[in-house]
Amino acid sequence: MAGVPVVTRLRSAAVVMGPAFVVAVAYVDPGNFATNMAGGASHGYLLLWVIVGASLLAMFIQYQSAKLGVVTGRNLPELCREHYPRPVTGLLWAQAELVAMATDLAEFVGAAVALNLLFGVPLLPAALITAAVSAGILALAPLRRRRFESVIIGLLAVVLGGFLYQALRLGPPTGAAEGLVPGFAGADSVLLATGMLGATVMPHVIYLHSALTQHHHRADPAVRGRTLRGCRADIVVALGVAGLVNVSMLVVAAGAFHSTGSPRESLEDMHTGLGDLLGPGAALAFALALLASGLAASSVGTYSGQVVMEGFLRRRIPLALRRLLTMAPALAVLASGVDPTKALVLSQVVLSFGIPFALVPLVLLGRRADVMGDSVNRRATTWFGAAGAAVISALNLFLLVRTVTG
Repeated sequence: MAGVPVVTRLRSAAVVMGPAFVVAVAYVDPGNFATNMAGGASHGYLLLWVIVGASLLAMFIQYQSAKLGVVTGRNLPELCREHYPRPVTGLLWAQAELVAMATDLAEFVGAAVALNLLFGVPLLPAALITAAVSAGILALAPLRRRRFESVIIGLLAVVLGGFLYQALRLGPPTGAAEGLVPGFAGADSVLLATGMLGATVMPHVIYLHSALTQHHHRADPAVRGRTLRGCRADIVVALGVAGLVNVSMLVVAAGAFHSTGSPRESLEDMHTGLGDLLGPGAALAFALALLASGLAASSVGTYSGQVVMEGFLRRRIPLALRRLLTMAPALAVLASGVDPTKALVLSQVVLSFGIPFALVPLVLLGRRADVMGDSVNRRATTWFGAAGAAVISALNLFLLVRTVTG
């Protein structure tokens, strides 16, 4: 690298910047609002270390996905189809579609609640408005990828700005540093920590990230190395922003609701409580952040669903039709009158099923020299990835069991 001009390095990095910001939206979706703010409201800063650790693990996982796309020129679903038997591929596709529907459930519910809080729109019509707006954003994805990325980055900035505003209104988070020391306070805190981890690693963006980087594939090892370094920078910055948003969620909830006796059972309660404690500006910032999160994450979720179908089945359907199919369960839930916050929790439980199905193939393919060539993962990387997959899968299984058994 010593002989490569600085301008060339910066240009190489700039070319690959953007995909990680699209992925980062999944790490601040409405499911994160529910889990992170519940953690802060119930236990103060106790679980802050969970968010920090989960954010670092997410950077590792997303880099492995981005690397797979850059090195092979194919995405994770395509490689699964090439290297695994058809029954396995079919199973992976089926669960990925269920994950897409669960993802849409969380995003639609979150955006619908936000529209209801902002304008008083009933939940079902609000969901239809969400569908129309997200479809417009999604229309940019296939042919105008840079513009699509710019819109998503703008929505992510709204989420970040909303929570930073609330954090500034609260003032310095006294005692927050103690939350960086790992620890629990009873079974409820363990369950919340598990939910926070389960809401962090989203299986659909593991598939998507490899698709967003595969067009950067180059045969020249030197160029490929610069591209991978650019991907790392993209991931650190984007997921660093997402981690900051998640930390802000917990800090705001801890400062506003912990030990205050304010209602905190639902997103609506949190919106009202923020308005009472910090003023109408904080309540508005919360609602706008929730709306931006739902719209952006919904568009990204549908985009990833298209990648999954094309990769596993080599079939493509119009994005508008996919939008209709994946939003149907969300509309049914809202029409049935189910509590929106409970629906968000249910979506995270369903998503827990999909995590090992994406992580395990990612780790196994990354260790194969016939797939990765001279960029094959080192043994330590493989073991770390396998350990991460095992821990996340076990914690999500625990979350599932505890949720089902009440």
